Amino acid sequence: MYSWNDPDDRVAIAQMNADLRHAQLDLLSAQCATDRLRLRFSVADLARYCERDVLRKTIGTAVALHEYYMSIQSEMPPDSVSLPEPRVVQAVKRVSEYLGSQRELFFARGVPLGPRQKEALTPFFSPALLERVRTVELHGRRLPPPPFYLEALELGIENLPSLTHMASLTFVDVIVFSDLIIERALFHGLVHAVQFQILGVERYTDLFVRAFLRTNAHFTVPLETHAFSLESKFAVAPDRAFSVEEQVRLWVREGRY
Repeated sequence: MYSWNDPDDRVAIAQMNADLRHAQLDLLSAQCATDRLRLRFSVADLARYCERDVLRKTIGTAVALHEYYMSIQSEMPPDSVSLPEPRVVQAVKRVSEYLGSQRELFFARGVPLGPRQKEALTPFFSPALLERVRTVELHGRRLPPPPFYLEALELGIENLPSLTHMASLTFVDVIVFSDLIIERALFHGLVHAVQFQILGVERYTDLFVRAFLRTNAHFTVPLETHAFSLESKFAVAPDRAFSVEEQVRLWVREGRY
């Protein structure tokens, strides 16, 4: 069984969710094709005049898919608590204020990226972003839980992100590392910095909070899965350049966040 605390497993989980989204799109295409059949032909006509071999294979595929996804549904944990809209708005505000306060706290302690880091990351990020971002190393110390975690637990919200087990945390344009900076974790943090840059703090927070409440797990939040997906792409081929900013803007245009 996968563990979110294992970096390799986190990449696998991100890939799993990307594959699931592709499967969903393919199934929607199959549903549209089936709806065209349903609108034009009766069940009796399909059963009598369709090519038997094609029809049997189609039915077999549909049944197998139904059984597979129903077996997954039976294993799914309960959904997160549904909060009224004023509570959601308040939660977004609290998280946004926390991100801002942590950014101010750590920015003064942060150091700019070094020449070697900039050289390695320039094929993926704009020079302006790499110049602006600051990093902080905590050398084994851990960030305390945010002050609103206790209130969230009282509301029945579980599976809150465990800050103590995260290699890095991005507060707008400041990336805080629990220990020493690892290039892969730095790349991940910079992806979030790009997301903050393009979306803005308020929209980023709104998307993150609502997705977390919907999925009940931070690693299935699209902002997070996209960061892990791009991190994995970089880790597999660090010499194959691509624009993270273009990838983030694409997801924004397609409404995938």
